[in-house]
Amino acid sequence: MTATLKRVPLYVLAVVLLVFTGFPFLYMLSTALKNQSEFFEAPFSFFTSFNLENFTTVFQMGLSRYFFNSILITVLAVGIVMFIASLASYPLSRMKFKFNRVLFLIFISGMMLPIHATLIPIFKLTENIGLYDTLWALLGPYIAFSLPISIFILTQFMQEIPKSLEEAAKMDGCTHFGVFWRVILPMLTPALMTVLIYNFIHLWNEFIFALVLISSPESMTLPLGLQDFRGEFSVNIPGLMAALTLASLPILMIYLFSQEKVVKGLAGGAVKE
Repeated sequence: MTATLKRVPLYVLAVVLLVFTGFPFLYMLSTALKNQSEFFEAPFSFFTSFNLENFTTVFQMGLSRYFFNSILITVLAVGIVMFIASLASYPLSRMKFKFNRVLFLIFISGMMLPIHATLIPIFKLTENIGLYDTLWALLGPYIAFSLPISIFILTQFMQEIPKSLEEAAKMDGCTHFGVFWRVILPMLTPALMTVLIYNFIHLWNEFIFALVLISSPESMTLPLGLQDFRGEFSVNIPGLMAALTLASLPILMIYLFSQEKVVKGLAGGAVKE
């Protein structure tokens, strides 16, 4: 009984956090189910209407195209980042060579580089190579700015893997690539899931590079395309809420199905005591 009473404050805190985190999503969904007049009559009422017209309207306004663009560029960028980061992290964490620490610090220093300081050089470079106003213009910046944190997470996680496993594999005749592919990579799944979720959420919501490097509706990603729901003198708030509800579903689904591995990956990548 005493142990149960001690947990009461934790349960209360969990409920409070649930309310704070769940309220915005419930309000967004409730507003998406209203029309304009119902929203202005009762903006703070919950689920007083169940009108699905807004969801039909947002697809007619091109939401499906924005969805496809975001999914394509995000999945491609995250896949390349996971591939490069896993290969780069292996020698940084498992091999001893002269400039090991220096290279690691160079990679990590990328996390301290302000994105806004790179906008003009990236814009000029993209324009010069002929990729401006194409979806592929986003691929380079997305990969470059996702690699530092990805390499950091994977390197820290690999350092926790016992050396004895690697030595045993080498005694059986494995090369460095064999050790990486057969021993390290299977054990890297929690950290890779952490990298996947972190970068997917970040790139799915990325706005500033899309705003600078893309101007035509055909190449717009979802965050940039949501501006279509803002008129010159008014905003279709229920329509915007419907679009935001649909835009948040992929992230919610991926995180709900992967949250356990995310927590394990973050714990595994912690610094050793």
